[in-house]
Amino acid sequence: VWFREDLRLGDNPALAAAAATGLPLLCVYIDEDARDGLRALGGAARWRLDRARAALEADLARFHGRLHCFRGAAEAVLPDLARAANVTHLLFNRRHGGAERAVDARVAERLAAAGARVESFNGALLVEPEQIATRSGGAFKVFTPFWRAARARLDAAEPVPAPEKLTFAALPVGTPALAPARPGWAENFPDPDAGEAGALTRLRHFTDEKLDGYETMRDRIDCDGTSNLSAHLRFGEISPRQIVAALRGRPAEKFLSELGWREFSAHLLHARPDLPWRNFNARFDRFPYRSDPEALLAWTRGRTGYPIVDAAMRHLWRTGLMPNRARMIVASFLTKHLLIDWREGESWFWDTLIDADSANNAASWQWVAGSGADAAPYFRIFNPVLQGEKFDPDGAFVRTHCPELARLPKRYIHRPWSAPAEVLAGAGVVLGRDWPAPIVDHDFARRRALEAFGAIAASSGE
Repeated sequence: VWFREDLRLGDNPALAAAAATGLPLLCVYIDEDARDGLRALGGAARWRLDRARAALEADLARFHGRLHCFRGAAEAVLPDLARAANVTHLLFNRRHGGAERAVDARVAERLAAAGARVESFNGALLVEPEQIATRSGGAFKVFTPFWRAARARLDAAEPVPAPEKLTFAALPVGTPALAPARPGWAENFPDPDAGEAGALTRLRHFTDEKLDGYETMRDRIDCDGTSNLSAHLRFGEISPRQIVAALRGRPAEKFLSELGWREFSAHLLHARPDLPWRNFNARFDRFPYRSDPEALLAWTRGRTGYPIVDAAMRHLWRTGLMPNRARMIVASFLTKHLLIDWREGESWFWDTLIDADSANNAASWQWVAGSGADAAPYFRIFNPVLQGEKFDPDGAFVRTHCPELARLPKRYIHRPWSAPAEVLAGAGVVLGRDWPAPIVDHDFARRRALEAFGAIAASSGE
């Protein structure tokens, strides 16, 4: 069984099929080389993967098994292992990136040529990209009709339970230990509660305590109103089928639609494997993005002068996570206030998010930038002050992550530059020393962004 983004025992179709053969198992994980379009995990995601893999190791150990880890090209590792261990079957759950699909096809071809039976399964999505298409037979480009089609095809079957019994083969070759990069900042990340048990506990807590208020609280940055399942889904510690099953019979359409956006992102990546680095909408190839290393550095460090932006970016650095509303705010600021290429932000998130996922990350950045499928209209330019006042109304999130502003009154917490001198003095804030002035004026930035968009719209005849 070749584990990849499915580090769980329950609702794991490949593992269930392997157990059903009655043959002894080799459970394998390969830290694949970054090449031919395969993308190396960012630092934060590798840190999280290390914990997910350790949790799976512990689960397999209960059956007196282990997860054998290798590093290299899967096309070389697996045929060598198959010969050494006399492997008769290779089973895995499918991936949907273009480079990943190509690797899987080459592996399947080589193992089949050596006489092994190769089977793949859907373990990651509710509806795989090949299962739905537009009337013309192509990929969907708009979420609403996509989700309507996908929603109608959701499987009502119960998730496959974890095997009750597993037997394991002795591996006749060595297994080098994996030591993922552990960037220094990640050592202070909060306990991720990684693994299948942690994921199921979070799901129960969400359905019991937060589901009823999800639709109204999910955008609040100052409250924990979301499921906190993103990293568990990213590494397959829980399946979307398990989540849907837990929600059955509950009023959960808004949350299901958020799972739908995850499905839509995978659908887009399957159709456009270059989504993480190329504009989905080609007219944005002419967009006048600016090169501004100082502004980019200020954004990454949480020093833009806009409290909600800076609090969100500091929260990301300290925890490896960011609420979805905050992700939209900081992405809009980078691409529209600063006119910096969305790929710079996508790359930063790829390295600093513990739940970084090629499909979700790229599709979401392009959605905000306006270059993606079903993108937010470019004239939707978030005002970071108003966003902060709406979704962090008392300033609790800002006070936590920007402690230099903690003593400012609620009225000024999201606009410290507008506070009277006596209020700043009472809060111990000296603008320019304790808190930076905004690196760009909102009204100026909005006009500039709209002019840039208008220019490419005019050049394309719109």
